Formats: sequence, C-alpha cells, structure tokens
Amino acid sequence: MKVSSPFKSVITSLIIALCLITACPVSAKPAAPSLSLELTDGYMTIRWNEVGGNPDYLLSYAPYPTVDYINQINMQSTTELTFSVWPGAAFYLAVQAQIGADISGYSNIEYFEIPLAVSETVSEIKFVVTDAMQTSCYDNEGNVIDPPEPGELYYGQDAQHQGILPSYTDNGDGTVTDNNTGLMWQQTPPEDKMSYDDAVEYVENLELGGYTDWRLPTIKESFSIAMLEGKLNAEDTSLALPYIDTDYFDFFYNEAKPYTGSYWTSTVCKMPATNDYELMEKNYGFNWADGHLKSYGDGYNIDGTSSGSSIPAGVRAVRGEENVYGVNDFEDNNDGTITDKATGLMWTQQDSGAVNDDGTIRAVTDENFGYGRTWTDTLAWVEKMNAVNYLGHNDWRLPDIKELQSIVQYEKTELPATDPDYFKLSRPDCYVWSSTTCGDFPEMADYIAFGKGYGIDLASSSSDTSSDGEMEPPSDMTPRTDGDLSDSERPVGPPPEMETTETTDSGTDVSTTATVDDFVDVHRPGCMRADYKDTEGTVTQVPELSRAQWAKIYETEYPYPFDESNTITEFDLSNSENAADYIVIYNYALLVRDAK
Repeated sequence: MKVSSPFKSVITSLIIALCLITACPVSAKPAAPSLSLELTDGYMTIRWNEVGGNPDYLLSYAPYPTVDYINQINMQSTTELTFSVWPGAAFYLAVQAQIGADISGYSNIEYFEIPLAVSETVSEIKFVVTDAMQTSCYDNEGNVIDPPEPGELYYGQDAQHQGILPSYTDNGDGTVTDNNTGLMWQQTPPEDKMSYDDAVEYVENLELGGYTDWRLPTIKESFSIAMLEGKLNAEDTSLALPYIDTDYFDFFYNEAKPYTGSYWTSTVCKMPATNDYELMEKNYGFNWADGHLKSYGDGYNIDGTSSGSSIPAGVRAVRGEENVYGVNDFEDNNDGTITDKATGLMWTQQDSGAVNDDGTIRAVTDENFGYGRTWTDTLAWVEKMNAVNYLGHNDWRLPDIKELQSIVQYEKTELPATDPDYFKLSRPDCYVWSSTTCGDFPEMADYIAFGKGYGIDLASSSSDTSSDGEMEPPSDMTPRTDGDLSDSERPVGPPPEMETTETTDSGTDVSTTATVDDFVDVHRPGCMRADYKDTEGTVTQVPELSRAQWAKIYETEYPYPFDESNTITEFDLSNSENAADYIVIYNYALLVRDAK
C-alpha cells in the first residue's frame, strides 16, 4: 500500500480537473483543511481538521493514477470517514470547506493504492454493515425537504449520516464481489420464481463463474446488499427503482404483479407456535421491488410436515464462508452501552422507553416506563441525549435500518428477537424505530419488530389470494405510482378513487367485521415494516383495532391520545404495504454510534 502525496505535476493536473468540475471559488473563502489517511486492519480512515466558520466539508475522490472521473460527497460537519478497502482499490482524495457559496481551496491531495496481489487469496468474509444509501430527507407527510439543521424538526434522519459506502466488483463472469463483506453474489437471478424446495435444489446444482459452492444467503447476508433509496412504480416499472444497485445486480419485475419481488433465504423463523396460524413455517425474505423484509410460507409446518403452500419467490445465490456475516460479537461495557465487535458499532443497552428526556433511567415502577415516542419526537429525543452526554457520549444517532437489522437474532425461540443478555428492552414485544424513511411510502418510517409482526391476515380473511399461493394485495394496497409528479405534488393518504374495504368470499365487509382477535403474527419477529412518523401529518391517531391490540398485548389500558369520534380504521390506511397491519406510531429507539 502507498499513502503519500503524488508528484507536483499530478497534483496540478488533478486540481485543474477538480476546478473544471466544481468551479473553484474566486471570492472570499474559508481556510483549506488538512487531510490525513490511516490504514488499519483493512479499513481506511480519512481525517481532516476543523476550520473556522462552521463549514460543510466536501470530500472529492478520483481513481488513481488515471483520473477517469471525479465524485464529491458533502460530509456536512463530519471530519472523519472510515470505510473498508479491497484489493486493487486506488484513489486520490481531497477535501474542501464550504460556507454558503464560498468554497475553500483544496487540502493536500493524498492517494492510496491497495495491491492486487491480495485478490489471489480466498476472500475473507467480514460483518461490515454498509450505508442504507438513502440520500433525501423527508417530513412527516413524505415531502422531500432540505436537510434539517440541528435543533430543527426531523434533524438526524438517515440521509444526514454517511455510513460505510457500498463497494462492488463486477467480475465479468456473472458474479459480483462485495468488496466490504467479501461475499460473492450471483449477478443475474433466474427470471422465473420458484418454491422454497426448488430454490434449494437450484443453488445446490448451480455452476457459475467456475464455482459450485453456491447457496441461499441468510436474511442478514441478503439485506447487506439492499439499497433503501428504491421506489416501486406498479403502473410503469420502467420508472421504478429497485431496492438494489442495478449498476451491478440485475433485477426483474413481475409485470403482472410488480410488487412481488421477494427472494428466498436460508433463514427460517424459530419461534414456537402459540396459535394455529403460527404452525405454518415461515422463511424470511427481502422484497427488492417494494423494500419490505418479512416472512413467507415455505411449504412446511414447524413440525417439518408439508403444508403444501410455498409461495413462489426469486433466488439470488451467494458464496463465501458461512456463519460469519450476521454473527454478532457483543461485549457489555458495563456502562449502559454494548459494543458489537463484529460490526464496530456501539449501542445503548436500554431502549428509549426506559429513558427520560434528561437522560435519567426510568424505574420499572415509573408510570412512564415503557412509554413510546413518535418517530418525529424520537429524532428530537436523540438530540437531547447528545446534549446531556448520555452514557458518556455526545455522538449518538438513530440507527439506519441496516444498522438496526444487524442486531436481530433470527434464531431466537422467545421474544425479543435480540440477545436479552445484552439488550434490555422495556417491552419485549416492541417495535424499534430506524432513521430510514420508507421508500414507497415516505410519510412512514421503517422499524424492526423485535416482537411479533402483527397484522390481519388478508389471505385468509378475504378472497384476495392469487392462484400461485402468494398473497394478492387488494387494489387499495398497491403502492401508488405518481411517477410524473414531483415529491411536493405527490398526494398522501389513500387516493379518493380507491376502495378502502375488504370483503370475504361471502361479500362481508372485513373492515366492519374484523376484531382484535384477527391480528396474527403475519410477518414474524425481526421483520422490517413501516409505521406513520407522527400524528401531525397523514394520520392523527392509532385506529381502534390497533389500540385494542396494544391493550391486549400489554394487558393494560391504551395510554396514548385518541379521539373516539375518529373512525379511521386499518383498512382506510391504504398507503401501507399491508392495509391491515398493526399500527402503533408510538415506538421505541436504541441508539448507535461508531465504536471505532
């Protein structure tokens, strides 16, 4: 590896090229930062000093030694970036300070080069959680907004923190290597969907790129390549953006049912059955078309007998050492924090339901213990925690959905779906917010259900079941397209022309006959769903059935504000991926920071 300044002529050429791209300022400008690089255990850390005036920092990078392109990232106030490097990685790096329209000159221009010889060895698999790649900020109605400043509403959401950038190599043989994790992926999946058994047989017989050791990925491996900037356009898939980087991975929409983009994994829910519905074995999968992670019937019951009802799903094979990616290595720091040595992330041990706004811990007997917050209030609460130096740190953030999913333990046989030896959730059957906005419905934010993934099973309570066994969303559950509208013009709430009721085979209106007993664990613990950000935008309260479900779960009176005259139902909220999902709104948070 080399880490040094190139020859003067190369610097001059790069500066000229950078100026042509970014238009070097000629007016008064802030001081130029000073840049340094450090390589440690396969991770490159870029640091630069703070300069006066509270500027944003613009990080520019270009390939070394030939400048084929120049990219730039606005790091906002951040003065450090760490990412994993890979064999053959070679880049120029420079940083500028920007205050308004004034941009400093460039820092010292550095470069690094990682020898290709390393690629001749077997790829080491690493549990690296990459950025969710959400680049826009949103308000509670789903409108794109300018990045909020500290102290402003909605500050601290996903797009405002730059994590480890995804990095892939197209091997030119039908395979793609993830340079962060070391996993090798099938580039082009088969277009035809298949049952779970057929998927297992397919990967066992797959020969691709000279390799025969292909397998189904785990759900954590599969989610590692998710890109949460996607958005489905069900009416015209040419305008849709899959939840995966299509510069490297091929993805095919089912034109007849474009929302059915789930792919098989090897991860099966291990929770024991508490009712007849839960006797069906469920396999976790991520839907690359609509951006949801949940479970699907794989054709078996939990006792191993055949159920005869496997959904058809896609397959993208992976290879690489098993039981490495997704395996946590938690360490209790005995100060209220937990470090995952596998990912380099530090977590709060207690969730927000046990913490007051001043950072003090609520006693279990406190009347506010286990009290949830809206997504909007949770973002503000994170700022309060940093202001009081909560647990000795002032750089906590609400995790993005990929960071949060990294601590789920899908092999659990009891709730919560994470390790209770390390995480002390105020309610084991709870939902935990991420900072990530739902791509298809940006008035909602993504969460992980560390408890059961409740919903009303429309496949069994209505006639909306497709002939191939996969749940067919009714018309009012299909994501709207609005492909030609700007975000400010995009309507929120159910479109007026859509039906907001479901009917059984006999024609009964399910929205008027459903009871709290119809809620079942449709999606299973560890699923990724979306909930409304607060009660000041698209919705004003939790519907009656969901309130009753909350009271049933926790065996206590529903504690949050509601108006009995408001008759909104789960079936009215058709801008949910499942119109009958359990709606909570007042959820919980675990905070994260970079331990490295």
